Parts: sequence; structure tokens; C-alpha cells
Amino acid sequence: MTNYAAMIDHTLLKQDATKAQIEQICAEAKEYKFASVCVNPTWIETAAALLNGTGVDVCTVIGFPLGASTTAVKAFETRDAIEKGATEIDMVINVGELKDGNFDYVHQDIKAVVDAANGTLVKVIIETCLLTDEEKVKACELSVAAGANFVKTSTGFSTGGATPEDIALMRKTVGPDLGVKASGGVRSLEDMKAMIANGATRIGASSGVAIMNGLTSESNY
Repeated sequence: MTNYAAMIDHTLLKQDATKAQIEQICAEAKEYKFASVCVNPTWIETAAALLNGTGVDVCTVIGFPLGASTTAVKAFETRDAIEKGATEIDMVINVGELKDGNFDYVHQDIKAVVDAANGTLVKVIIETCLLTDEEKVKACELSVAAGANFVKTSTGFSTGGATPEDIALMRKTVGPDLGVKASGGVRSLEDMKAMIANGATRIGASSGVAIMNGLTSESNY
């Protein structure tokens, strides 16, 4: 039987998130035994303290949500996040450089974060809604070459989220061993099952509690 809770990154990345809301998602993550909470860097230390010893990871985002920070800033942000207690890193690629065909830049940008993470798990957000299928494949190939652990569909802050079709394409591109994370628009257990059926191994959602209770959330993420 699939342990759905252990595949969910319980997510709160809204800019107006309060400490009380962060405390709530950490309590929910402990209760349901989610894989992680995913929070903005300013909340890492709060989440790490609340989740210490629970087995729930602390995931944070780098270069978020645009991916347009410089490589040096992304690398610094990664080291700072891990120092503060992050145990998983979700970084955003430089979408404009990818679309311009500057593949070496994109590779080095991802690799700088992987190197800075120094063994901490790295997921690469490729922002599928902004890419052609050819660009999605290239972004996945560059992520593999740079040593990332996962590819991830979306920030949840752009024009669209995960689709089963994108998950299938990403899985086909990266092969059986790399993680594939579906994020953005996964609002129900049915949505989650569709993503898993197409190759997702992790789900990023603010709807984790609703999903686990058989409900459909109204959330966009």
C-alpha cells in the first residue's frame, strides 16, 4: 500500500505567511508524517526547531520564485539555508538563459547549488509552464548532468502547475533513478495518484491535509 503522506512536501511559500501559520504546517507535518515542510528561507530555523527529531525534513527554496538571481547568490543562499537547518533544497533554474540556449550557464548554475549543498538533497524547479517540451527535456538533462537529485515541475507562482503529461515527459527523460516532483495544482488524492501513475515520486502541495482526508482543496499550490 502506498504511503502517500511520506511523498508530500507540505508547503507554505506565500509571502504573507506568518509564524503561527508556519507552526501550524509543522504540527500538521508531524501529525501526518509528511516527507517535509517546504518554507521560505526566513522560516528555516523556526521549522527546524519545531521538527527536530520528528523525521520530517525541512525543505526550502533557492532563487525563488523567478530563478533570476545570480549563480553566486544562489550558492550563498544554499549554504546559508543548510547552516540554518534546511535538509532539502528546491532551486529554480534561470529560465531566460535556458530559453536563450545558454545551456552551459544553466548547467553551471545548477551545479553551483549542488556543490554548495555538499550532499544535501537538491531538487531543480524547471517551471514547465514556461517551457516547450524540447526545453523541458533539456532542463531535465542539464539537471541530471549537474548532479541534482530531483527535477520539479513548478514554483506555483507562474502561469501553471504540474500536469501528468509533464511528469511523464520528465520521468522518461531522467530515467528510473532520479526523483520527479509534481508541484502546483495537486489538490486531491485523485490528482496525486495521477501524478504518481506518470512517474512522480514526490508531491509539493499546500493541500496535504485535504489530500490525506480525501478532500479537494481550493488552493492554487
